[in-house]
Amino acid sequence: MPQLLGLQVAPARRVKINGRSVLTAIHKQPTQGPVPVLPLGLGGDDQADLSVHGGLDKAVYAYPSEHYPFWRQARADAGVSPLDDALPWGSVGENLSLQGLLETEVWVGDVLQFPHCALRVTQPREPCYKFNAAMGFAGAARAMALAGCCGFYLAVDQPGHLSAGDCFELQPGPRRLGLPEMFRAKLVKHLR
Repeated sequence: MPQLLGLQVAPARRVKINGRSVLTAIHKQPTQGPVPVLPLGLGGDDQADLSVHGGLDKAVYAYPSEHYPFWRQARADAGVSPLDDALPWGSVGENLSLQGLLETEVWVGDVLQFPHCALRVTQPREPCYKFNAAMGFAGAARAMALAGCCGFYLAVDQPGHLSAGDCFELQPGPRRLGLPEMFRAKLVKHLR
């Protein structure tokens, strides 16, 4: 059964990216549950740029933990950190670090049914320059796009609460649009 390994939130704060002061909440930190799950996201989590993150359809960001070895290797190849350097959950900017559910197994409209809330898959994440800064190298967003290891946004169908360690069931939705296809369609323009 898939499981929630890590639960992360962050307040919005100003950081320097390419010499500019930018408001971001990408630097997620682990939190101990239970954490409230509200229609617009997790209690204690900010969304700094609502034009690209947040709102009802992007209330929570989930990421497969199975991709973390890819990012350790990519950061080592870029000279950012040694291969054995640990990347804590939340390093990719995710609220939920999941085990046992990859993008290839998820469709728009599927529901992650947790014991105390229900979250519906709405779309894949589109990486941006803030992701490059969080990963520590300029090619991170492109690497995510090429590998398709994007994670996905969730809408809150049933508010409640979450705790790290919670297991969940995937309840199939209409199964008309898969995340990999949607991700490729959205990012084809960025890869040219």
